[in-house]
Amino acid sequence: MDMPLTLTICAGLLAVALFAGWRGARPPNPHRGPRMTPWRFIMVTAAAGLLPMLVHLASLLGLR
Repeated sequence: MDMPLTLTICAGLLAVALFAGWRGARPPNPHRGPRMTPWRFIMVTAAAGLLPMLVHLASLLGLR
């Protein structure tokens, strides 16, 4: 992958992780029922996907 694609994927994963972290930290609303979307799992998955992308970005920049 080249640099623009790597940066785009990194930005997308970071945005998903931040959004899911924000939604997962909100208090539950018992009047609306249980949350059906596992926001914390989505946040952890996006953050875990971001780590190899950051390593790939570092290798594109010439770091070892």
